[in-house]
Amino acid sequence: MCFLKSISDDVRFAQLEFRKHTKAKRLVLGCFLACIAAVLQVAGGFLPGIGYFISPFATLPILIGAMFSLQMGVMSYFLTILLLFILFPSELVIFPFTTGLLGIGIGAAFSFFKKRLSIIFVGAILLTIGIMSLLYIFHFPLLGPAVSDSFSFLSAGSIFIFSFLYNWLWVEMALFFFKKLKTVIT
Repeated sequence: MCFLKSISDDVRFAQLEFRKHTKAKRLVLGCFLACIAAVLQVAGGFLPGIGYFISPFATLPILIGAMFSLQMGVMSYFLTILLLFILFPSELVIFPFTTGLLGIGIGAAFSFFKKRLSIIFVGAILLTIGIMSLLYIFHFPLLGPAVSDSFSFLSAGSIFIFSFLYNWLWVEMALFFFKKLKTVIT
């Protein structure tokens, strides 16, 4: 079964190779990934319509950074939050709890786990917590009028199932992009 397959050792090998680079090179790459994530996140505001399909890809730079080094991923995450605060403050509510948290969660899971199911499950839990925090704690209408701001197990279960499927897609995409980028960066 696909979920129980172990990920290849390419991620671990690339992490070891990445640590051999100078701190300046790692810092520049982290800043570059943060800039890309910020631009992708604000695409929904600058390009109405098509930009909403582009903005979920803000997860990818944070995810790639966290796959190489958890420290660089976290730095890119907070730098992206700072850039969003300057460029487009309305996206500041969404990024830390959804796309950014998803990138950090999956990237960290790649460092700690070897099975796809574990990686997908960690990302799904974090994304579910982020979405439910926005909906039920901050009362931010992230999903529009489809989900009320009062807690229900049906909506929580639906959010978790969506998060699980969405994370599965991101894990497979991350492995694909990582194999392509590994030769360039390492």
